[in-house]
Amino acid sequence: MFILTIAGKEREGAYSVEDEHGDQILYLFEEEDDAERYVMMLEEQDYPEMNILEVEDKLMVKTCENHGYNYTIITSDDIVIPPVVGHDII
Repeated sequence: MFILTIAGKEREGAYSVEDEHGDQILYLFEEEDDAERYVMMLEEQDYPEMNILEVEDKLMVKTCENHGYNYTIITSDDIVIPPVVGHDII
């Protein structure tokens, strides 16, 4: 799996999006290609430079669950586009 972080701030948190209830949702990409495409879309919206980090699947899910973080797994069948607003780091 892959997560996105702001370049140079990898230890400060991962990219997330705000859902319709105001909760932050961490995107966990199954495929690096999908994460790369998402980063390109972020760049088009003048987001800071992003890095893609590979993470161990089970460990990342367990970490999210242990800390009460909301997450979603983006599969190769999913189509996601960045929101215009509501991005943050968790």
